[in-house]
Amino acid sequence: MALAACGGPRSDGGDWTSYGRSADESRFSPGNQITSDNVDRLGLSWAFTLDEPGGLEATPLAIDGILYFTAANGTVYAADVLSRKILWKYDPQSWKVSPRMIRGFEPVNRGLAYWQGKLFLGAFDGRLIAIDARNGREIWQTSTLDGDGPHSRKTITGAPRAFNGKVVIGQGGADWGTRGYLTAYDANSGKKLWRFFTVPGRPGSDENDPAMKMAAKSWSGEWWRWGGGGTPWNAITYDPELNRLYIGTGNASVYDPRLRSPAGGDNLFLASIVAVDVDTGRYIWHYQVNPREAWDYKATTDMTLAEAEIGGKRRKILMQAPTNGFFYVLDRETGRVISAEKLGKVTWADKIDLKTGRPVERPGIRYESGPVTIWPGTIGAHNWQAMAYSPQTKLVYIPYMQLPTTFTSTPEDAQALADLTLDKTKMRFGIGATFRSAVIDKEDGKGALLAWDPIGQKAAWRVPRKYLWNGGILTTGGNLVFQGTADGNFEAFSADQGKLLWSFKAGNGIIAPPISFAARGKQYIAVLAGYGGASAAGSKLFDTGWRYGIHPSRLLVFSLDGKEKLPQTQPPSVAVTIADDPKIVIDQAAAKRGAKIYSQTCRICHGAGAAATGPTAPDLRASGATLDYAVFRDVLNGALVERQMPRFDDLSDDEMRSIFMYIRSEARHPGSTGEVKQSNGS
Repeated sequence: MALAACGGPRSDGGDWTSYGRSADESRFSPGNQITSDNVDRLGLSWAFTLDEPGGLEATPLAIDGILYFTAANGTVYAADVLSRKILWKYDPQSWKVSPRMIRGFEPVNRGLAYWQGKLFLGAFDGRLIAIDARNGREIWQTSTLDGDGPHSRKTITGAPRAFNGKVVIGQGGADWGTRGYLTAYDANSGKKLWRFFTVPGRPGSDENDPAMKMAAKSWSGEWWRWGGGGTPWNAITYDPELNRLYIGTGNASVYDPRLRSPAGGDNLFLASIVAVDVDTGRYIWHYQVNPREAWDYKATTDMTLAEAEIGGKRRKILMQAPTNGFFYVLDRETGRVISAEKLGKVTWADKIDLKTGRPVERPGIRYESGPVTIWPGTIGAHNWQAMAYSPQTKLVYIPYMQLPTTFTSTPEDAQALADLTLDKTKMRFGIGATFRSAVIDKEDGKGALLAWDPIGQKAAWRVPRKYLWNGGILTTGGNLVFQGTADGNFEAFSADQGKLLWSFKAGNGIIAPPISFAARGKQYIAVLAGYGGASAAGSKLFDTGWRYGIHPSRLLVFSLDGKEKLPQTQPPSVAVTIADDPKIVIDQAAAKRGAKIYSQTCRICHGAGAAATGPTAPDLRASGATLDYAVFRDVLNGALVERQMPRFDDLSDDEMRSIFMYIRSEARHPGSTGEVKQSNGS
């Protein structure tokens, strides 16, 4: 495989101007001033502490020595690396625009796009905003949710992509009952140019859309009542050679295919890679990694473009490691699968049939005959955390994970879904199934930094990780691979052999991907440190001891011979001081009702059993606001919305009181009201 490495013998790497640095989304920087021979001299150059909580997932952009990055709530910062100053700050104030919608999932933002002096932000509330990169002033904004009505459940968490005068963005929200689409806008005016829907709508609504008419043949029943899903919330790759855009689509809404499409069908374009024309949005081809998706599997992970010598022929390829545990190499001209192999433990399928392109599935995996446990689970073998590809080593570097999930679907699940569907004004988490994760195999709940040979379809080397939810990857021309970890280490490895060469304690967990860039001819490495994301909704397997209000989120910038010291930070701790008032009499029946409502409304941020697993939100068992029902009710009605606590004014007083009783019960007797469903959001 060959991609021409940029830069001369002593390259500084230049700017980092888009999400994956270049159109191929390789996350390879040619910068080689920092190498495997001198990386032990790498030191902290600047640490900037953010004044807002939340998990940091963004890829910073670097242009002429200025870093542009986003916080969890979409606040944009411009930072001068040389003067170590914040030049300006832009707050989209999503809490004001949509105080309900910010509950969609624990608010996150994966970064910005840049085009001819303008930055583009996808706000959590669904707006696309153009910002002047010089001064942070808003140029234009447009809602990407036109036609969805006042109770839209869509959110934006991913980074836009900008090219050729266009900016494109998708959205998330499948677990809340939405229909996916990706939209292209004019970069100068914000005018909508075209929109590609990823699943069909109500019969008769897509008569002028050949792609949707084709896709509708693979559905049955009344799937549109739950939106269908397929939201393209992360992966978008632009191919300038073929003038195409590749869209990675998400999971189903709802999970159990018997509820959404009872007569069968593959349900296009769920869990698919779809190629469309850049200028018109016209469908070209698709490849579906999981026909009739039923497990929260998705193709929303990075898609990397390259060229490869395969069977004596030079081919243009697309590489992806979606959540289902296989690594795919596709011919990007035709969409046909060239090869696909398991990255680790995968039990839902034996292999991918290369003649048909379809998985050879194991029986009973759609829990049609009762509960079934499969690897990987909903979290995936690889999720949104960025992988990277080096044209020097010809290896792909992947943040790998192992955790199974047990799925089942009962009449109670179907009834709960029907209840949610009756009132469209209520915003609840509804999937039509129950799923739980547990440690079964000795490697479950752990991760790895995996170097993968995409042509040989085998591992080149592997670094085990103690925890599951680790950071994205950067690889450089200095024979280096950088990754942050859940337990707060930022590390550099030799790209060819996987040898640990350097490590730095970051004072918080890292899930964001690093970048390499230059300022005045000097190479720098930057990363955002702030644990969170889907870990907030997970079990104690995700708890690495980082706590709300104790462990701040930061921008970290490194250079050779950097001499700065990280501000003093408390060590991680899983201990929590529980708050209680013995005068509160717990209504156990209400607490049991509250367990279900909490799962649908609160768990995504505050964790299972009201026990927070990260620094993005407070542990409700320790919060004084949960000791006084009147205060608790005011908070749910929006008293703290400006501090990113969503408004839950669609809950009745009885529902609020039931949640209150559930939290108090968990504080005194954890687990006494039974388990709640695990959720894993976009």
